[in-house]
Amino acid sequence: MRRYAINELIKWKNSPRRKPLIIEGARQVGKTWLVKEFASSHYKNIAYVNFEEHAYLQSLFTADFDTTRILDAVSAATHTAIVPGETLIFLDEIQDAENGITSLKYFRENAPEHHIIAAGSLLGLALHKQTSFPVGKVQFMTLRPMGFLEFLDALGEDRLSKFIQDKDWSNIETFAPKFRELLKQYYFVGGMPEAVLAFSENHDWAEVREIQLEILKSYDFDFSKHAPAEVVPRIRMLWNSLPSQLSRENRKFIYGLVKEGARAREYELALQWLFDGGLIHKVSNVTAPRLPLKSYEDKSSFKLFILDIGLLGAMSGLDSATIVEGNRIFTEFKGSLTEQYVLQELILRHDPFYFSKANAQQEIDFLLQEGGNIIPIEVKAEENLRAKSLRQFVTDYNPAIAYRTSMSNYRKETWMTNIPLYAIAAI
Repeated sequence: MRRYAINELIKWKNSPRRKPLIIEGARQVGKTWLVKEFASSHYKNIAYVNFEEHAYLQSLFTADFDTTRILDAVSAATHTAIVPGETLIFLDEIQDAENGITSLKYFRENAPEHHIIAAGSLLGLALHKQTSFPVGKVQFMTLRPMGFLEFLDALGEDRLSKFIQDKDWSNIETFAPKFRELLKQYYFVGGMPEAVLAFSENHDWAEVREIQLEILKSYDFDFSKHAPAEVVPRIRMLWNSLPSQLSRENRKFIYGLVKEGARAREYELALQWLFDGGLIHKVSNVTAPRLPLKSYEDKSSFKLFILDIGLLGAMSGLDSATIVEGNRIFTEFKGSLTEQYVLQELILRHDPFYFSKANAQQEIDFLLQEGGNIIPIEVKAEENLRAKSLRQFVTDYNPAIAYRTSMSNYRKETWMTNIPLYAIAAI
């Protein structure tokens, strides 16, 4: 399979300002596969250490940060000669090695000629708790589930993917029926690499769902293994409430849906744990659509999304029959699935917010900040062309660009542009 993040790794390798790279991302989004695939085509060899599997190496950084000693140990453990520029040093599950993250500072200062990548499924948790963090000495990259374009590539539909990347609206419209069918498939399969690979090989819906349920079980195992014991029940309750949270009309997160009478302060740690573990995305409301959006963030009002649309369907008990029965998936599950899908696509390139007026019916599903512009996006699950909130927003704030995304074809009007849902990556 092809992952677009490979391009980011190539840029990192060739940068004269290259620093040790930390790759963040939830469990099973494909971090290990990505780095190994990158190494196979851009280095002569790879020195791969997995600190979760090789427990005896977890004390590698406790004695000191002598990079020569550490590199000698890595070389011996991996049976690999480490040559600067020719060997990629890959420290996987680095959060399991005491002082492992801190050590990256010394590689930057004392051994900058070496190419080092660190990754871990729960790196966000480790970084959040890290007392001695190598500020300014490392670079970051976040790996997320496969987007719709990568899904198309995996299914051998790379020409369709290129139409979207090139914004070839004529050909996109020509192949609209096929795009719609493939989008339905993506709604069920999602972007977890193992699920996508299995579907690309067998088109077996049951196998996909089995993989998704296994992934969800691994997340639940992480809750009990890594989270503080007193917080685990609240993590589970919050996590399991997300499908019902997203099925609500305005999708705003309500603590009362987690547990009757629940208060924010009771679930702050649980929410932070899920966020640090890369399992949820938080999209905050803004009090006003003004630049910079971050300055107008209302931290008490937000939506929570799951990392992957396929996992959301698995948690919701979505039957694969909804795929083969026409447009049912876009009607019965339009709220949760469609907005989840759009969010997943947007966060690959943007940091979205949303806008909802207090005590008013107007809500803009997503706001993007790009350059000096604020871009509103209204999401429609079908071919519904009514966009009352968006039209009112355009009237009130006169944005330079406004988008509606729906199952309708590309259409540019004086006040807004309709982007087909399957081409949302073109934004």
